[in-house]
Amino acid sequence: MSANTLLKWRSWPLVDRGKTSIILIVFLILLAVLLWHITVNVWETPFYYYLGMLLVLANLMPWFIPTDYELGEYEIKVRYLFITVRRKYTDFGCYYEDKHGIMLSTFKMPRRLDPFRGQSLRFSANREEVEELNNILHKKIGKKY
Repeated sequence: MSANTLLKWRSWPLVDRGKTSIILIVFLILLAVLLWHITVNVWETPFYYYLGMLLVLANLMPWFIPTDYELGEYEIKVRYLFITVRRKYTDFGCYYEDKHGIMLSTFKMPRRLDPFRGQSLRFSANREEVEELNNILHKKIGKKY
Protein backbone atom coordinates (compact mmCIF):
# COMPACT_ATOMS: atom_id res chain seq x y z
CA MET A 1 0.00 0.00 0.00
CA SER A 2 1.19 3.47 -0.81
CA ALA A 3 1.52 6.22 1.78
CA ASN A 4 -1.99 7.65 1.27
CA THR A 5 -3.79 4.29 0.83
CA LEU A 6 -6.21 3.63 3.68
CA LEU A 7 -7.56 0.25 2.53
CA LYS A 8 -6.96 -2.13 -0.35
CA TRP A 9 -8.59 -5.46 -1.34
CA ARG A 10 -9.48 -7.66 -4.32
CA SER A 11 -12.79 -9.22 -5.30
CA TRP A 12 -13.23 -11.96 -7.92
CA PRO A 13 -16.73 -13.49 -7.88
CA LEU A 14 -15.82 -16.28 -10.32
CA VAL A 15 -13.38 -17.70 -7.76
CA ASP A 16 -15.02 -16.42 -4.56
CA ARG A 17 -18.46 -17.90 -5.26
CA GLY A 18 -17.75 -21.29 -6.83
CA LYS A 19 -21.24 -22.84 -6.77
CA THR A 20 -22.88 -19.76 -8.24
CA SER A 21 -20.14 -19.59 -10.89
CA ILE A 22 -20.80 -23.18 -11.95
CA ILE A 23 -24.54 -22.48 -12.22
CA LEU A 24 -23.80 -19.32 -14.23
CA ILE A 25 -21.50 -21.15 -16.66
CA VAL A 26 -24.05 -23.95 -17.17
CA PHE A 27 -26.73 -21.30 -17.80
CA LEU A 28 -24.50 -19.52 -20.33
CA ILE A 29 -23.85 -22.78 -22.18
CA LEU A 30 -27.59 -23.52 -22.32
CA LEU A 31 -28.29 -19.96 -23.44
CA ALA A 32 -25.64 -20.23 -26.16
CA VAL A 33 -27.14 -23.48 -27.45
CA LEU A 34 -30.66 -22.03 -27.41
CA LEU A 35 -29.59 -18.81 -29.13
CA TRP A 36 -27.64 -20.80 -31.72
CA HIS A 37 -30.67 -22.90 -32.50
CA ILE A 38 -33.01 -19.91 -32.81
CA THR A 39 -30.75 -17.47 -34.65
CA VAL A 40 -28.71 -19.80 -36.87
CA ASN A 41 -30.94 -22.84 -37.47
CA VAL A 42 -34.36 -21.15 -37.50
CA TRP A 43 -33.72 -17.55 -38.57
CA GLU A 44 -30.53 -18.30 -40.54
CA THR A 45 -28.92 -15.07 -39.29
CA PRO A 46 -25.82 -15.82 -37.19
CA PHE A 47 -25.23 -12.08 -36.72
CA TYR A 48 -27.91 -12.04 -33.99
CA TYR A 49 -26.25 -14.96 -32.20
CA TYR A 50 -22.92 -13.19 -31.98
CA LEU A 51 -24.55 -9.89 -31.04
CA GLY A 52 -26.68 -11.51 -28.32
CA MET A 53 -23.82 -13.47 -26.80
CA LEU A 54 -21.57 -10.41 -26.91
CA LEU A 55 -24.14 -8.35 -25.00
CA VAL A 56 -24.71 -11.06 -22.39
CA LEU A 57 -21.00 -11.67 -21.81
CA ALA A 58 -20.21 -7.94 -21.72
CA ASN A 59 -22.83 -7.50 -18.99
CA LEU A 60 -21.33 -10.34 -16.96
CA MET A 61 -17.70 -9.31 -17.45
CA PRO A 62 -17.24 -7.98 -13.86
CA TRP A 63 -18.06 -11.49 -12.64
CA PHE A 64 -15.25 -13.07 -14.64
CA ILE A 65 -12.40 -10.61 -14.04
CA PRO A 66 -10.76 -9.67 -10.73
CA THR A 67 -11.45 -6.18 -9.40
CA ASP A 68 -9.00 -4.29 -7.17
CA TYR A 69 -10.32 -1.63 -4.80
CA GLU A 70 -8.17 1.03 -3.18
CA LEU A 71 -9.44 3.69 -0.80
CA GLY A 72 -7.10 6.63 -0.59
CA GLU A 73 -7.16 9.79 1.47
CA TYR A 74 -9.23 11.75 -1.10
CA GLU A 75 -10.48 9.26 -3.68
CA ILE A 76 -11.56 5.72 -4.40
CA LYS A 77 -9.78 3.78 -7.13
CA VAL A 78 -11.44 0.75 -8.73
CA ARG A 79 -9.21 -1.18 -11.13
CA TYR A 80 -10.62 -3.73 -13.54
CA LEU A 81 -8.52 -5.67 -16.06
CA PHE A 82 -7.80 -2.75 -18.43
CA ILE A 83 -9.81 0.09 -16.88
CA THR A 84 -9.22 2.20 -13.76
CA VAL A 85 -12.02 4.32 -12.31
CA ARG A 86 -11.17 7.11 -9.87
CA ARG A 87 -13.92 8.87 -7.90
CA LYS A 88 -13.60 11.49 -5.18
CA TYR A 89 -15.46 10.98 -1.91
CA THR A 90 -17.18 14.33 -2.48
CA ASP A 91 -18.99 12.79 -5.50
CA PHE A 92 -21.11 10.70 -3.14
CA GLY A 93 -23.95 11.75 -0.83
CA CYS A 94 -24.61 8.49 0.98
CA TYR A 95 -23.83 4.77 0.98
CA TYR A 96 -25.61 1.57 1.85
CA GLU A 97 -24.61 -2.04 2.32
CA ASP A 98 -26.11 -5.16 0.81
CA LYS A 99 -25.13 -8.81 1.12
CA HIS A 100 -22.26 -8.66 -1.41
CA GLY A 101 -20.91 -5.13 -1.09
CA ILE A 102 -21.50 -1.43 -0.59
CA MET A 103 -23.14 0.95 -3.05
CA LEU A 104 -21.94 4.54 -3.03
CA SER A 105 -24.77 6.82 -4.14
CA THR A 106 -24.36 10.21 -5.80
CA PHE A 107 -27.61 11.26 -4.12
CA LYS A 108 -28.33 12.16 -0.48
CA MET A 109 -30.66 9.14 -0.25
CA PRO A 110 -30.60 5.78 -2.08
CA ARG A 111 -32.15 5.96 -5.57
CA ARG A 112 -32.84 3.60 -8.44
CA LEU A 113 -30.21 5.37 -10.53
CA ASP A 114 -27.43 4.30 -8.15
CA PRO A 115 -26.22 1.34 -10.28
CA PHE A 116 -25.71 3.77 -13.18
CA ARG A 117 -24.41 6.89 -11.41
CA GLY A 118 -22.93 5.50 -8.19
CA GLN A 119 -20.05 3.14 -7.52
CA SER A 120 -20.34 -0.41 -6.26
CA LEU A 121 -17.67 -1.80 -3.92
CA ARG A 122 -17.87 -5.60 -3.84
CA PHE A 123 -16.58 -7.45 -0.78
CA SER A 124 -13.86 -10.08 -1.00
CA ALA A 125 -14.56 -13.73 -0.15
CA ASN A 126 -13.25 -13.48 3.41
CA ARG A 127 -14.88 -10.05 4.04
CA GLU A 128 -11.92 -8.86 6.15
CA GLU A 129 -12.29 -5.31 4.82
CA VAL A 130 -15.96 -4.76 5.79
CA GLU A 131 -15.52 -3.16 9.22
CA GLU A 132 -12.63 -0.91 8.21
CA LEU A 133 -14.41 0.00 4.94
CA ASN A 134 -17.52 1.07 6.87
CA ASN A 135 -15.39 3.18 9.24
CA ILE A 136 -13.58 4.94 6.37
CA LEU A 137 -16.81 5.60 4.45
CA HIS A 138 -18.47 6.92 7.61
CA LYS A 139 -15.64 9.44 8.03
CA LYS A 140 -15.45 10.41 4.34
CA ILE A 141 -19.12 10.31 3.23
CA GLY A 142 -21.04 10.22 6.50
CA LYS A 143 -24.58 9.19 5.58
CA LYS A 144 -25.31 5.45 5.77
CA TYR A 145 -28.65 3.84 5.04
